[in-house]
Amino acid sequence: MIQDRLSRPDCKSGALLDGFPRTPNQAKALDDMLDSIGGKVVAVPYIKVGEDELIARLTGRWTCPVCDRIYHIRFNPPKTPGICDNDSAELYQREDDKIETVTNRIQVYLNQTQPLINYYQEKGHLLEIDGDQPIEAVSVDILAALKRMKP
Repeated sequence: MIQDRLSRPDCKSGALLDGFPRTPNQAKALDDMLDSIGGKVVAVPYIKVGEDELIARLTGRWTCPVCDRIYHIRFNPPKTPGICDNDSAELYQREDDKIETVTNRIQVYLNQTQPLINYYQEKGHLLEIDGDQPIEAVSVDILAALKRMKP
């Protein structure tokens, strides 16, 4: 499926993959597949965020069960804590956003994905970005780092 998609004309100048690959074995398979179609990985942005900050960001999301509006206790809080601004419904936290799930996801990441960082670092493709800064600064840093990479 990925090879088919990356072989299309609109990907001739490149493509951005999000969430794939997740392991070194997948990365090696991607490298082999890209090589077979004349492509290559040029850059891999790695947004590095401290674990405490990551937990705070991931567990801060709350959702309205009526209108599906999403809030964040730090970045986009409702006017009244725990209550939707639109319809006064009580906000809830999805299972994915609860501390138990988040800490488990971080452990899975450390066990499975951390070796991927080493893989791309050894190949010279890794662009480490400071993710502890505001989102606007992270975006600027990613774009600047990508511009410095040679295709």
